[in-house]
Amino acid sequence: MLIVDVHIHFSKIASFQETAEKESGCDYSLTGLQTELARNNIRAAIGMGLQETFHFGFPDQAVANPMTLDISDTWPEGLYFCPGINPHDLAIASLEKIEKALRHPKAVGIKLYPGYYHFSVNDPIYVPIYELAAQFNLPVIIHCGDIFSARGLLKYSHPLAVDELAVTHQRNLFIIAHLGDPWVKETAEVVRKNPNVWADISGLLVGSHSHFQEMVCEPVILNEFRHALIYAATWDKFLFGSDWPLAPFDAYLNFVERIVPEKYLEKVLGKNALNIFPRLPNI
Repeated sequence: MLIVDVHIHFSKIASFQETAEKESGCDYSLTGLQTELARNNIRAAIGMGLQETFHFGFPDQAVANPMTLDISDTWPEGLYFCPGINPHDLAIASLEKIEKALRHPKAVGIKLYPGYYHFSVNDPIYVPIYELAAQFNLPVIIHCGDIFSARGLLKYSHPLAVDELAVTHQRNLFIIAHLGDPWVKETAEVVRKNPNVWADISGLLVGSHSHFQEMVCEPVILNEFRHALIYAATWDKFLFGSDWPLAPFDAYLNFVERIVPEKYLEKVLGKNALNIFPRLPNI
């Protein structure tokens, strides 16, 4: 079965390194990523561009665009990336650098971080980004839901903001990251309503193998996610993502198998990704 992980991390972010060491037990390194991708038969993975200029600095207003992957000078063959966008740095020169990054054959989308950055996705400042995404026929991945920083503002990361965005920018394809957790039912409605909105199911659980074993035995946890996915009634628009290194690949795959009906697993684990990321079909 084709497996594509559409949401991992591969950047020198202190909070990711700390979580890998203290919670998930992942080897957050080039070797660790290569080993885990091969062990779990994951054909391709997409790293979200993310950088900080000082330890535990994200969201850092000073980081230059585009944000990309920087934990290693070399990447595994199956690793693609989505340049991240700092809305504080969108002058003409920065937009030119973003456009250049999007021409890279392994650039498969654009990543926004509302909530971490105090800008709504409907702020006019992002219009040039949406225009670039449409020009290159690349999806825009939008962080929604919980924020891994006390400096963020949740009002900007609510998935309902994507409803207005989808209506006003119909040339674009949007992916709501993390199923908008904890607002998973609201995300399901936005996905169901709008033909140009999809969602990934990364980051719904974070931690070690033992933590996952405990959580997948909790019907309340599993049923909340199942309810949202079933309500949306559109299995063609959900994408597998693990949020590695915040969770081990194998533990997260097992979790996804608990919330996605078996007859739709092939779509969610890989086939759907090929439909929304046009640069992936060559994998």
